[in-house]
Amino acid sequence: MTARSRSRPTQLGLSALLLLLLVSCNSHNHRSQTGANAPPAPALDPYSTLREAMVREQIEARGVKDPRVLKAMRTVPRHEFVPEAVRDQAYEDHPLPIGHDQTISQPYIVAYMTEALQLNGREKVLEIGTGSGYQAAVLAEIAPQVYSIEIVCPLERFARQNLDRLGFQRVKTQCADGYQGWPEFAPFDAIIVTAAPDHVPQPLVDQLKQGGRLILPVGSFWQELVLITKTQTGIEKQSLLPVRFVPMTGEAERKH
Repeated sequence: MTARSRSRPTQLGLSALLLLLLVSCNSHNHRSQTGANAPPAPALDPYSTLREAMVREQIEARGVKDPRVLKAMRTVPRHEFVPEAVRDQAYEDHPLPIGHDQTISQPYIVAYMTEALQLNGREKVLEIGTGSGYQAAVLAEIAPQVYSIEIVCPLERFARQNLDRLGFQRVKTQCADGYQGWPEFAPFDAIIVTAAPDHVPQPLVDQLKQGGRLILPVGSFWQELVLITKTQTGIEKQSLLPVRFVPMTGEAERKH
């Protein structure tokens, strides 16, 4: 009786010890799988639903059909290219201020102008008016070579930070007057201007390849979006739609 009383607690003690070791081992394995060495859980994009609605309701509904453009507009996080104070409006159907009296264009206009360039994925593209970098990022989702010029140096730095942070390091930017284009890398297959001169800058036409396309707003108070195609015999000019852009500053203001 006495012996049995001593052996029973011993068996219970061994069982408890084995259970403790098993729990400890499982806990260690769980920490190893979920700790610092484990791959992080994929981050959810809280703006993805808004971005999809933007493309469906503002862009596709108005006739933009190019699948490359639609994919780019669905991919590029527009909210990352606007100041924090207006981030909640990033996917709404209007331009937004980005500081220095400049704006980021309405999503539909970004898509419309990009589609008008008829990019096939092999082009070298020049943008005049980097702004916050959003249009350049959309272009870079389609074209392998994108060059962008911004006359307002603090904005060029803001755009550069945005582009680098989001993985668009191959987009080349510089702070300069875009009126003269970027001769070092000319000619270009396509050129897009996101500020309005009151005339078409000849240096930009000169830097187009034959068959290349230039799209830009032209005018002072009343502006129209113009598409220029360079042909063997000169240029073809097409008026697309009325628009309202910030004026192109610098040399464009001095040449009429």
